[in-house]
Amino acid sequence: MFEEPMPAPRTLPADDSRDVESFATVLSEELPGRWTVHYHQHAQHEEQFTHGEDVWDLNEVAAALAEYALGADAHLVRDDGTRLYVTVRPRHEEEFLVAAIAPADVAPAAFAGVREPDGIAVPADAERAARAVTADLLPRYDIALAQVRHNAMNPPQPGPAAQEQVVMTWLEDGSLSAVTTTRPTAEVLLAEGFVWESTANAYVLGGDDTRAQAHAVQAAGARLARLGIATVLRAAARPAAAETTLPTPPPGTRAAARAR
Repeated sequence: MFEEPMPAPRTLPADDSRDVESFATVLSEELPGRWTVHYHQHAQHEEQFTHGEDVWDLNEVAAALAEYALGADAHLVRDDGTRLYVTVRPRHEEEFLVAAIAPADVAPAAFAGVREPDGIAVPADAERAARAVTADLLPRYDIALAQVRHNAMNPPQPGPAAQEQVVMTWLEDGSLSAVTTTRPTAEVLLAEGFVWESTANAYVLGGDDTRAQAHAVQAAGARLARLGIATVLRAAARPAAAETTLPTPPPGTRAAARAR
């Protein structure tokens, strides 16, 4: 299996005094409905990925999980099963991140074609944060959840065609070339920073910023997996090397461990 070395996580300032547990508790009291708070202090950095595994985000929250040692998080669980993820926002001392957590009782195929209800940054003022979550995040979560539930109840008929694959090739200059002939795949690649280059007849992702490149590859792989599309990585300099297909991750898999 292809494994890209993960860069060492960035640490937060030693004087960061934000209390995730207290903020999450007050936030839960301001949100509509009855919520239970589950706080997690990370004794080891790997615990961050465990608790953030199903975060339904491929944007800022996924990037924070991938790049920083956040130290702690909280899950807010409403009586109807809605779950939210809360943690600090790196490099913003007066803000937190709040994201939806994907439902765990749905098959991965049901997420195909459903846009992630990406999380939001909120102020440390829990009352203002609750208004933002209620007006922005929760409505988008409800829409995405309804689409997923519909897909789960109306699965597509299985066909004889083999699983589509996207071949990504590491080039000698450090850039990454991806080849596809389908529009959904092309849209994912473009959304994650790949650029169409007619001379190469491929979508190319520059390698000047390896951290950004790694995040883009992981995010694109996660989104393609939700469409039922496998990602194959290979090195152009070693044409004899065996290709390796990345496994399709479960919905919401964190960008840190795979990036969802």
